[in-house]
Amino acid sequence: MIRRILHIDMDAFYASVEQRDNSLLRGKPVAVGGQPDKRGVVAAASYEARAFGVYSAMSMARAVRLCPSLVVVPPDFARYKAASSAVFSIFREVTPLVEPMSLDEAYLDVTENAWNEPIATNVARRVKERIRLDTNLTASAGVAPNKFLAKIASGWKKPDGLTVISPDRVEPFLQRLPVGALWGVGPVTARKLRARGIERLVDIRAVEIANLRETVGGLADWLQQLASGIDDRPVVAHRDVKSSGSENTYPEDLTDLSLIREEVAEMARHAAGWLDRKTILARTVTIKVRYSDFTTITRSHTDAPTRDAALLAARAVQLLVERTDAGRRPVRLLGVSVHNFCAEADPVEPDGRLPFDGD
Repeated sequence: MIRRILHIDMDAFYASVEQRDNSLLRGKPVAVGGQPDKRGVVAAASYEARAFGVYSAMSMARAVRLCPSLVVVPPDFARYKAASSAVFSIFREVTPLVEPMSLDEAYLDVTENAWNEPIATNVARRVKERIRLDTNLTASAGVAPNKFLAKIASGWKKPDGLTVISPDRVEPFLQRLPVGALWGVGPVTARKLRARGIERLVDIRAVEIANLRETVGGLADWLQQLASGIDDRPVVAHRDVKSSGSENTYPEDLTDLSLIREEVAEMARHAAGWLDRKTILARTVTIKVRYSDFTTITRSHTDAPTRDAALLAARAVQLLVERTDAGRRPVRLLGVSVHNFCAEADPVEPDGRLPFDGD
């Protein structure tokens, strides 16, 4: 059976919510994020701002240099989550097979759907119209036989776009794509591939797999599949969360070790609170430190599963003190996250050893 997959991507989501809710921002270049004088980063940019070259993940200071009329708005995630919830409610009216990728994008498998609509393009049109009517926001949609192609298609005609790649159009569509369109091929890998004469996506097919592995390592087999338009991954409705945590970039470098320790401890306690709300435990705590010269390191420690805030804070601080140069080198960013979740604590003997299952 040929699957009918949609990829729905909201248009400039955070910035569009701000423009929707504040008429004074409509038609103006808007960036959501931190202040330019405090090392802020662009979380989202309106299409008016993008015309000046402003994009997400750019420093806000650079964004303002590119667009002096830029309106900088602090993020309001409560409103973004509310808008996202309304959008995902529409998705789930259509099909239970909804795979969230973020607050503003998802895959939908509409091969079978609650609207009994056999043509996926019609489903996409109806979803887009419902989003517009219910939320006063726009979305772009890609329709294709698999997730890889649907993802590319949704970005083809933004904003408010709809691109359909029917099975008979897959090959002509692939022929048009640069090698950078492949999943897993970022700017660095794309440069390596182009240095070997691989400019187009379809050029990947002709490369000997051994030679391709020299360039991209374990991605080689996956990229050759994608280059042929093959992607058998299903739409997974419930994705397990692999980690949770937080990080912060500071307006001024931190040099006081006692202050750095408290920051890390507070982030660890925040992660413990998340574990408590989810009623799960974590085996691994990881800290992230970025020094003033932008060197970034991570350090992890794995032990018996817990969600005890004091214990997780102590482990995070121990990693900081024993395995980083914090306090000796200025720090611009700190982060703490927890991983390796389990529902219940494994039984542990008083001496810390796990018991045998049986005699």
